[in-house]
Amino acid sequence: MSGVRPGTPVSRGGAGSRGGAGSRGGTGPRAAGAGEERTLTSVAAGDRFRGEEPAHTPRLWHVTLSVSGARAPLTEVRRALEQLAHDHPFLLTSRYADDHAEIRYWEEARDLHDAAAVALRLWGEHRQTAGLPPWEIVGLEVIDRVTYHQRIAAGYGPAPATPVGVHPF
Repeated sequence: MSGVRPGTPVSRGGAGSRGGAGSRGGTGPRAAGAGEERTLTSVAAGDRFRGEEPAHTPRLWHVTLSVSGARAPLTEVRRALEQLAHDHPFLLTSRYADDHAEIRYWEEARDLHDAAAVALRLWGEHRQTAGLPPWEIVGLEVIDRVTYHQRIAAGYGPAPATPVGVHPF
């Protein structure tokens, strides 16, 4: 097979072509029809995508993480949750008791799987640095922004006036 010099137009399956895409048994991708030249276009820096949003565009997900375990002093639980909120500044609200807690926050992620994966790592990854109790995750809810707002409008979920921060149940 002969090489092609840079800058030489490439023809797929044209009259002067030896082989082309068809000679590979049809297994290769075809960007242009027989005898057609492919035109490459570029996008200038700063230009915006004009069409549907790409599937990999991050979205906002509302996460509720529930943890539970052996009793711990309330002052230590509160201090640990406040430290977690400091370490993870996107925490919206935390409610706690001496044997369980619930953390709510917004996560930006490509899809539900990514948001859930981050949420499932949150407690364990911050256990040492925030001094969190050795509780286990007993519940996880991840919903998209639209569903969250539909629930609020229907009267379900936390009231919009729920204070942000760390509070006892």
